[in-house]
Amino acid sequence: MANHIKDQKEILQKLNISQLNPMQEEAIATIKKNTNTILLSPTGTGKTLAFALPLLDFLNPEIEEIQALVLVPSRELAIQIEQVIRSMGSGYKVNAVYGGRPMSKDKIELKHLPAILIGTPGRISDHFANERFSKSYIKTLVLDEFDKSLEVGFEYEMRGVINQLTALNKRILTSATQGVEIPDFVRMDKPNTVNYLKATTSKLQIKTVVSPAKNKQNTLLHLLNHLGNQQGIIFCNLKDSINTVSNFLESKNIKHGCFSGGMEQKDRERSLIKFRNGTNQLLIATDLAARGIDVPEMKFIIHYELPSAVEEFTHRNGRTARVSAKGTAYVLKWKDERVPDFIKNVEVANISKQAERKAVFWETLFISGGRKDKISKGDIAGLFIKQGKLTKDQLGVIELKQDCAFVAVPASLTADLVDKLNNSRLKKKKVRIYEV
Repeated sequence: MANHIKDQKEILQKLNISQLNPMQEEAIATIKKNTNTILLSPTGTGKTLAFALPLLDFLNPEIEEIQALVLVPSRELAIQIEQVIRSMGSGYKVNAVYGGRPMSKDKIELKHLPAILIGTPGRISDHFANERFSKSYIKTLVLDEFDKSLEVGFEYEMRGVINQLTALNKRILTSATQGVEIPDFVRMDKPNTVNYLKATTSKLQIKTVVSPAKNKQNTLLHLLNHLGNQQGIIFCNLKDSINTVSNFLESKNIKHGCFSGGMEQKDRERSLIKFRNGTNQLLIATDLAARGIDVPEMKFIIHYELPSAVEEFTHRNGRTARVSAKGTAYVLKWKDERVPDFIKNVEVANISKQAERKAVFWETLFISGGRKDKISKGDIAGLFIKQGKLTKDQLGVIELKQDCAFVAVPASLTADLVDKLNNSRLKKKKVRIYEV
């Protein structure tokens, strides 16, 4: 049975949120009242919280079965939603399952069934086929980033999964795109739509940066030096372009991470961790990073290679100037390059002023123990403050995973901390600590 079940007020206090935004308020009220809800809102406006809060109200703490299923198009989104719901500390168990990780891990986590299961359609379909749990208690279905799931070819698996959910009495479908065609198999009868796609007053500026040469690398460097130490994403269309840009930035001693479908899941995850905690202020990415990944609000994005469709352009731009913040999207073009029609009347940026790029303050340390070893963030903080002699200000973001953890520490103290703390004990486990 779930331990103390928290109400919405307690959860918001735990998340340090004093007030929900208008989209979240309307979405929560609509989801509670109606059987079928479609929630349309831009990336980064807090859709996860908007469906997760009412979702908790539909769960029965007396039932030790899966009661809610959240289907998502990518592993990154599965992990992100799992983290958000976990951080709510609701008292209900939640797990994410997805392709690309060992099935044995899923089986261990599903030994004690979660109330909420999040997963990619392929992996959920596999669990259904092997009857690893009962489906008859699943009453709520969330299809998050639904249009993306259709786009990446999950229709067959989703149809199979949804057809087996005979006890459903709530369906919530979310998207950051207008005009999504909803196939009949979803059974979205008379849905109520909450649409905030036009409502957000984005303070996004779009500017062009013209490269005199076809090879845009030097112009990119000039732009990055103009921007100084700000956090942003450099978007490329191809994995090969990411490698080229990465090698170039490396040769100029500019720290960065990479993110693309060609990378191992573990490496992609580490890239995001180092981007989130400030070790890397730049991420070079394909459109995979344009939506569904958990990264902070940033000041700029750069279209190093121009997107081919307006959807990609919109989603990339959606990574900056979110909700009510300001941000700039730079379109980097060779002087003779034709800009797509959907990029209109864009002013040319003046990047003559060069800022000083300071050395990055943070480095990231890996710890070989995590949640399954009963290790908490408090245990890790204690180790670094007591034995590592760090002040609270010197301890950066701690990210705790199932079997490991990552900690941001000042770059100047990294070697000393590894020296002092490697092979320390956390709870009952002797952990390795090293730089990643």
